[in-house]
Amino acid sequence: MQVIERKGQRVLTTNQLAIGYGADPKIINRNFQRNVERFVEGKHYFTLTGEELRKFKGSRQIDPTLKYTSVLYLWTEKGAFLHAKSLNTNKAWDVYDKLVDSYFVKAKVLSEKDQLIASMKLTLENSKELGEMKEKVHTLEKRLNNELTLNHGQATTLNHEIKKRIEQLFSHGIMGSLETKRQMYSKIYSQLRRAFQAPTYREVKRTDYTDAIRWIEAWRPM
Repeated sequence: MQVIERKGQRVLTTNQLAIGYGADPKIINRNFQRNVERFVEGKHYFTLTGEELRKFKGSRQIDPTLKYTSVLYLWTEKGAFLHAKSLNTNKAWDVYDKLVDSYFVKAKVLSEKDQLIASMKLTLENSKELGEMKEKVHTLEKRLNNELTLNHGQATTLNHEIKKRIEQLFSHGIMGSLETKRQMYSKIYSQLRRAFQAPTYREVKRTDYTDAIRWIEAWRPM
């Protein structure tokens, strides 16, 4: 079956669907018209008309079923399911299951970072300059890791250590009034942000986490 894609997903023409389900294309169209309120464009189907349809026909000139078509519907996996449900024949359900298992299956799309690292690691296997390539991968991963900020657990721990440090200073009589306590909270957060060049304590770099904890443990008011 010729693969057709529309907006990042695989689709089928009415004729392809009819051939697979063992039905006449007119029956597919009739089922659609009778249950049109159940079909949502963009979810169950796409409509091609005008210039889009002309380009589609031009890419499939050997398909005689498209010659006189003025409106073309392209059915998604969910649209194919609704048609199988309308026909409700053993063949339709068997073919639908096969379509889901083979035609509509899409490979997982890697993130841009994973694509780059995976590509470089694949090159490593066939490259004569292994040392140089390994260094590039290491440098890339290090640079990416240096951009990561604290995760939720680390940020929570950092905040807890700040509160613990303030309480320690007060318990030793280094700071006295409640107003001073509020001022010290403001001061330690402000100085922490400056020390680690972060807009907020949550945006401290993950690579600086251990140093930030030590900094808090040693902090004293000026």
